[in-house]
Amino acid sequence: MKALNARNREILADDVELAVRVTERMKGLLGKKKFFKGKSLWIKPCKSIHTIGMKFPIDVIFLDKNNIIINIKNHFLPNRISSLFLNASSVLELPSGTLVATDTRIGDQIKFV
Repeated sequence: MKALNARNREILADDVELAVRVTERMKGLLGKKKFFKGKSLWIKPCKSIHTIGMKFPIDVIFLDKNNIIINIKNHFLPNRISSLFLNASSVLELPSGTLVATDTRIGDQIKFV
């Protein structure tokens, strides 16, 4: 599955891994040594994330039920906890730098194809 910014047609990731089971959502990216360009983790449902124990920064997109971006965290460092976003339905985690490189902004809609 791919993640595409509907506004500017930029591909954010061409390999989206979906985490929907409790164990998948809890593990997230823990244990990974690197997060390669083109990869992403889509966590559903999700209203907040943490990077405790991770070894690299990530870009984070908080999405509402229509996959509209309601908040963004660029270069979210390891060992941090995000705010709780009550309107969030899911979170897309991407390699750091992806959001700047693709000009992705709050209000954009992400399409999963």
